[in-house]
Order: sequence, then C-alpha cells, then structure tokens
Amino acid sequence: MAEIIKRNKALAVNPLKVSQPVGASLAFLGINRAVPMLHGSQGCTAFGKVFFVRHFREPIPLQTTAMDQVSTVMNADDNVIQGLATISEKNKPALIGLPTTGLSETQGTDIHGLVHQFRAKHPEFDTIPVIAVNTPDFTGCMESGYALAVKAMIDVLVPQSACVGKRKKQVNVLAGSLLTPGDLEHIKELIEAFGLRPVLVPDLSDSLDGHLTDQESSPLTVGGTPVGEIKTLGEAAATLVIGASLNPAADLLKTRTGVPDYRFDTLMGIAAVDAFIAALAEISGQTVPEKIERQRAQLQDAMVDTHFMLGFARVAIAGDPDLLFALADLVAGMGCEVTAAVAPAKAAILEKVPAAQVKLGDLEDLEQAARANGVDLLICNSHAGETAKRLGVPLLRAGFPQYDLIGGYQKLWVGYRGTRQALFDLANLIVEHGHHEVPAYRSVYASRPGDAAHATPEARPLH
Repeated sequence: MAEIIKRNKALAVNPLKVSQPVGASLAFLGINRAVPMLHGSQGCTAFGKVFFVRHFREPIPLQTTAMDQVSTVMNADDNVIQGLATISEKNKPALIGLPTTGLSETQGTDIHGLVHQFRAKHPEFDTIPVIAVNTPDFTGCMESGYALAVKAMIDVLVPQSACVGKRKKQVNVLAGSLLTPGDLEHIKELIEAFGLRPVLVPDLSDSLDGHLTDQESSPLTVGGTPVGEIKTLGEAAATLVIGASLNPAADLLKTRTGVPDYRFDTLMGIAAVDAFIAALAEISGQTVPEKIERQRAQLQDAMVDTHFMLGFARVAIAGDPDLLFALADLVAGMGCEVTAAVAPAKAAILEKVPAAQVKLGDLEDLEQAARANGVDLLICNSHAGETAKRLGVPLLRAGFPQYDLIGGYQKLWVGYRGTRQALFDLANLIVEHGHHEVPAYRSVYASRPGDAAHATPEARPLH
C-alpha cells in the first residue's frame, strides 16, 4: 500500500492538474448532438477549449454563460437561463451539459435551482435534458470532474427500472477518463467479438476520433452515444465499469436498475485484460475467439522480448489517479521500480499504486522526487516535456493534454494489443536513450536507488 503524501506548499509551481470543468465537458462531448455550457467567464471556457483543440486537433463545441465583472458581483442567474434558452432555440441540442467553474462556485450559484427556474420559464424546451453538475476547479482534477458528469447523466437520464436483461445482447460500458478514443474503439471491438452490443457512456471514440464529416464545423457534437441509448441502460444484461473513479456512478446505476456490473481498475497488463475477457465470456456464454487468444500470445512474446530492458528500470509517473495506477501497475508488472509517483488530487485508488509513496502535487514535486530517487524514464502528459529535458531522460506521453504529439489522443493502451505496444514503446525509449543499467548488477552493487557512483564498471549506464 502506497503512502499518500499531502501537499506542503500553497501553490503549484509547475502545474500538472487539468480542472474539473474541463473533465466534465469532456464527458459531455461523448454524447451525440450535445453541447457543454460552462457557467463562468469567457476565459474559463476559452482556456479549456484551447486544451481540447490542441489535444484532439478538431473543432470543439463549447459554450459559456460569459460572466463579467458586474454579473459576478451582482447576479449571474439570468446568464444561465438566457444561455440555456438561446442554445435550445438556436441549435436544438439533444443534451446540454452545465458544469460550474471556480468563479460561479465562489459566487455561490445554485446551479440545480437555476435549471428548475429555466424549466418553469421555458416549458417549450422540456424535451431537452439539461445536466447540471458542480465542478469547481479549485478542487479535484479532470478525472473527478469527468466522473461527476457521468454520474449526473445517469441520475437525470436513466429511469428506475426492473427490466434487467430485456436487451440480452446489450452491455453497458461506463468508460473512465483514462481511456483514449483509440482505447474505446478497441473495447467496442472486443465486446462485439463475443456477439454483444456495447453502449458506451460516454463514447469519445465516435465523436472525437478525428474523422472528417460533411460539415466544416458544428455547434453540437458529431457522433457519440445517443441520449435515447443512455435511457436504456436499465435493460442491459450487464455493465462494465472501467476506472475506479466511476464507482460512484456505477453504484447509482446498479441501485436504480439492478443491472449486474463488473468493475476494472485498469485494462493494461495481461492479468487485467484476462479478467476483462473472462467477464465477456461469462456474460455472452461464448468461448474466447481465436483472434483474441492469438493477441494474448503476442503479448506474452512481447513481455519476453522487453523484460531485459524493463526489468529494474526506474520510472517516474504523473497523472490523474486512475491513469497513474494503470501505468504504475503495468510497469511494475514488468519489473520496473516506480521511484516517483505524483497525482494532482486525492483518490482511494492511489493507495493501490505499486510505489512506496504517492505525492499529491505538481510537476515540480515529480522532478524533485525523480532527482532524489533516480529515474530512467518519465511518463506524463505534454506538460512534462521541459521536466524530462532537465532530468535528461526520455518522456513517454500519456494522458491529457498531448499538444506536441500527433495522434496521441488516438493511441491504443488497453487490451492485449495496447499493452503489447506500450511495452514496445517503453523498451524502445530506454534502449534509444541508453539510460538503463544492467539489472543484474544494479541491485547488487548500487549503494542506493539512483546512485551509480559506487557501482562496478559493468553496472554503470550503457551510453
């Protein structure tokens, strides 16, 4: 069990965290014909939109209530009601997401009360769901905001039901923020290989997978899970929950519908994928397809091929809790030592991270821990580019945002195929940059982690 080290400074020196409103907006962007409207200043929305556009390299539909200095001090309630009415009338969305920001939360906005006022004032738009969610950006992180939005969607859209298994082939998937559009596409393929029909909430693989459309731009999301499909979650045969952050949403869905669920903290690594495939076989009643068996054998061979490079490699990782655990579990399973682990916010899953300590902090904390304990490789988002340069180690980009890597949003990490490619990428970075020492000598002769000064010549870095 990892020791959780709390913050010991009053500010972020080199920020790691992406805010809760951005996470909530990302969840809403996985719903077909939806639009998020952030209740805050124009700058709050513009800042998030820049991150989305640079990461996905696609036009992103985002709206704002545009609080200014007057409405911030006096009252911004009319901004919300008027904004909802304008979007509903002009764009006719299938769903409007309404996350709050630090500005509106500090003001003390009753966002759910404003939705009731909107309903009373504009009954003509009653058919358009409005999902309000409290996501102050001074707490939590992208992952927690995303999880809050998914739970809010289930709360508003999924009715009380006693029709479990009515749709015998349907499998719900509550997809965590650690999954890329490429991951989600592969997960759907795996489920369909067992003759099942997946319904993802949300489905970024259909809306933010980088596909061309007939429209140059749209004020609403193009692709994603239809609202009508979300309303049928109570009729499915089972629910697959990927990411511990979605456990509260899964609890709500199970309580409301009775649909049995299978929960997975990660889908990286052979043991985690084996559990996922076993669940699909149990739900479908079918044997594992030969194609998937072959993918497992390919992963086993990749594990043999890369363990010489990865064994005893020192890795530093920073990311949101679910992603941090998944990556740390993957590299630790290959014999790596996680010498530094940093998360931007607290979560129960952090105690399971295979590291001595997990620091709640920023990239400055990651850099300091990596220097103190030694590191061969860094895994983080694009914000860590300069950190990796200062440390003199390679960076494997993972998470959000990735603005200096083309196609990073579409990379496959999960399943046998994704795990295999991740191992190859890790091993190649270590070999290319020559930061790995001979593992047989390091543990015997090195006086402490990160110290090669007292090692024998054979144990020193191979440059």
